[in-house]
Amino acid sequence: MKKWFVRFFVSITLLFLAAFWQLFFSARPPLTTDPATLAGDGSTIDYCDLRVLDGSGKKAADIPKGNTPGCGYNHFPLPILAECTEPLVEEASDIRGLWKGVAGDHIGHVERVEQCGSRTVITSSGIIHDKGPNSTLGETSNDTEGGVFFTIGDREYCPRTSAGVIWNDGVLDFHVFGWGPVVVRRYLDGDQLIWEYADGSITRMDRICTLPADVKVPKPRGPRYSLF
Repeated sequence: MKKWFVRFFVSITLLFLAAFWQLFFSARPPLTTDPATLAGDGSTIDYCDLRVLDGSGKKAADIPKGNTPGCGYNHFPLPILAECTEPLVEEASDIRGLWKGVAGDHIGHVERVEQCGSRTVITSSGIIHDKGPNSTLGETSNDTEGGVFFTIGDREYCPRTSAGVIWNDGVLDFHVFGWGPVVVRRYLDGDQLIWEYADGSITRMDRICTLPADVKVPKPRGPRYSLF
């Protein structure tokens, strides 16, 4: 019995260490976001002036994948899909625009939703999560969560994430790794966008046209434990 317990404890410890290494120490995905997009100022845009998706411009698969620089961008960037005019897939609801939490668990939360074809990009709180066909990486997001868990010297360590999206009766379901359980859902309820998060929180968001000044530079997130 004791030998079995020791083996079980060792196995659990090894699994934990492997998962911890994968989350924090595995190679970061290559940064494929257009440098001009990251350098640009996304606070200058009228987000109520949505581009017509008439197929006259680029398709989603023509544009490099957007992802988060390091553990977070230092200012709100330009849209990833600015040049894309591919019509949305038939099953998709049009949830494009800039949204702000007005009721529920995350009042004040601001996020930008971009869509083109079957591709969706969410930009908020320092992170850029891009799911769908692109010219550089896979269709699932291969990114970081943004919140810095700990630092070693001057280097920040935040957990890696990966998710894919599937439209299901007007609901955008976010699946872990693209095939796992649903962890996030977004859908329209009248004129509001509903955001259901993995922690059980539900936030109702209204459309806004301009980026609030207080979210142009994201607030640091995470416990940020200093190890050395």
